[in-house]
Amino acid sequence: MTAARAQEIATHFDLRALPADFLANPYPVYAALRESQPVRRMPDGSVFLTRCADLMAVYRDAQAFSSDKHVEFAPKYGADSALFEHHTTSLVFNDPPLHTRVRRLIMGALTRRAIAEMEPGLIALVDQLLDELDARGGGDLIEDFASAIPVEIIGNLLDVPHEDRGPLRAWSLAILGALEPTLTPPQQASGNQAVTEMTAYLRSLVAARRQRPGDPERDVLTRLIQGEAGGEQLSEVELLQNCIFLLNAGHETTTNLIGNGLISLQEFPEARAGLLRDLQATAGDAAAEEAVLSRAVDEFLRFESSNQLGNRRAIQDTQVGGVDLPAGTLVTLCIGAANRDPAQFADPEALNLAREGNKHLAFGFGIHQCAGLSLARLEGRIAIGRFLRRFPGYRLIEEPTRGGRARFRGFLRAPFAVG
Repeated sequence: MTAARAQEIATHFDLRALPADFLANPYPVYAALRESQPVRRMPDGSVFLTRCADLMAVYRDAQAFSSDKHVEFAPKYGADSALFEHHTTSLVFNDPPLHTRVRRLIMGALTRRAIAEMEPGLIALVDQLLDELDARGGGDLIEDFASAIPVEIIGNLLDVPHEDRGPLRAWSLAILGALEPTLTPPQQASGNQAVTEMTAYLRSLVAARRQRPGDPERDVLTRLIQGEAGGEQLSEVELLQNCIFLLNAGHETTTNLIGNGLISLQEFPEARAGLLRDLQATAGDAAAEEAVLSRAVDEFLRFESSNQLGNRRAIQDTQVGGVDLPAGTLVTLCIGAANRDPAQFADPEALNLAREGNKHLAFGFGIHQCAGLSLARLEGRIAIGRFLRRFPGYRLIEEPTRGGRARFRGFLRAPFAVG
């Protein structure tokens, strides 16, 4: 995209009318907005933020900025729709006290020890997928590898039977796709159907788990059912909708992390060569290899953030970036732009896999920072590291197909050969 084209899109920027070349590469437009309109007034009265400091200010101020989406989503979905019930009940789109209760229950099953205990099973899963790809001489980076990993990991956390996991990815894509700034009638119908079907399935899973509880230290579903010891339990609606949220959030963003990382290495051969050299140099030193891959994963998250957009609503008169915002103003937080802000990151348009002090916002910040960030980092590190060791010469054999979405940035297909 030329600088002139980026400026043209920025001048008329509207999330509800995004051109195809923006969806293919939004970063020149983000840069133009950051320079000229960092607090961009949108045609619908909302504001669009692109500076890292402004996003941090909003994330920090949970008193002035609400995550609750009842006001925003009622006209979008219809207040009696399945999508409305789901997205206004899930953890990410709520304020305390519901947010606090659900997050505490989830975090109790995602302790450092619990995540460490997942690593051997994750390695076995990744190696099995790599064996299958090796036997075929390649496959699809997304369908056959990146998306298969979080489906199994989150399925294991909720102890979803393996034979029931087939529809999870399609449900996830339909429900999260409905969060895009614009929504077509077919997308809305597909999202509502996915919520309805997923809720019906989870209702039967919850009933079975009530009869035969799992270990609440490792089984998130059992922990959510039982609630806090001596404290309040989640309602049936809160329980079911937050199970959907866990399955979707843990699946889509991690799929994008792995897929975006491996495809970025194809687009930046010097970065790929450097990472392969570092992996060769750290062979046999587990701690050194983990450090190399951890830095790389954080840079993939910064450079191509799986989740590009967040939202808040001002619940009192306030200010951001020197601009007055009256109560009720809807605010879009552009994570993808903030993660390439030169005020925060040196040479932000470069993929620097050895970047130190990488304080990106891919997981958000503050009370709503992603509860599963440690698990996502583990999945990314194991998946990308073992893939590169097995297939250092992998190559794409077709142009990868992007998802075509503004909020969730990733790929739908990426056929490749192992060497």
